[in-house]
Amino acid sequence: MARPIKETPTLYGEDARRFAYAVEHPKPVSTESVRRAVNTYEQFKAIANFAL
Repeated sequence: MARPIKETPTLYGEDARRFAYAVEHPKPVSTESVRRAVNTYEQFKAIANFAL
């Protein structure tokens, strides 16, 4: 049986400021990293079999 999901804690003070800044200024992702992720996705999609 599944466990209940706890509430997400609220951030205050410096933690809240750091989180807001990180959301507004995401780290750039390299083209090579995106290419690897798409390639991996395509490989998994090719072998997936969801027939019921």
